[in-house]
Amino acid sequence: MAAFRRFIAGLAILVAASGSARAEIIDRLLAVVDTQIITLSDVRAALRFGLVPEDVSLDPTGAVLQRLIDRRLMLIEVDRYAPPEPADPAVNASLAAVERRFKDALAFEIALTQSGLTREELRRQLRDSLQQRFSTALQVSDDEVARYYREHPEDFTRDGQLRSFDDVREIARTRVIESQRAAFVRQWVEGLRRRGAVQLLYLPTAAVTK
Repeated sequence: MAAFRRFIAGLAILVAASGSARAEIIDRLLAVVDTQIITLSDVRAALRFGLVPEDVSLDPTGAVLQRLIDRRLMLIEVDRYAPPEPADPAVNASLAAVERRFKDALAFEIALTQSGLTREELRRQLRDSLQQRFSTALQVSDDEVARYYREHPEDFTRDGQLRSFDDVREIARTRVIESQRAAFVRQWVEGLRRRGAVQLLYLPTAAVTK
């Protein structure tokens, strides 16, 4: 029902109060993922509350939209396996981090109102973000760690001096794991895109404004 209401809002037209014939679209439908819609308001809210990284490309709206499409595809797939709910303290910590993006509680409440979100709806989105994160324990060999160290000396250089491998071994191991996990997620999302029902309706005509 909520999705249906947002769909209707996405098609709504508001006639300007000046009495002119110009009509202003108050929201735009940008994509449909499976049966779930993504609107321009969703894109703006994602940026305002830090649900996705900011983008500095020539088309930030399109870039953020693609991230939201990937996010929806991942959540749809994750929900099939009924994973355990994230712990409340983790969700509360994420919500508190979002609140710190604003100068005070009033600014936060104003942002919620402007985005058409309640506090609980934002909390639910943050919970979904935590739920979709991968916690798979990856094992990497010492050879892989040493190779990463050799191929990425800039990561381990301090004050112009390359730190010894023994000093940064565990840092290098963490970087390898992060790199492999990111590659796994990219491949997984590419597969979801091929199998998923995504209808892209966006035309790059306007930039996102927070």
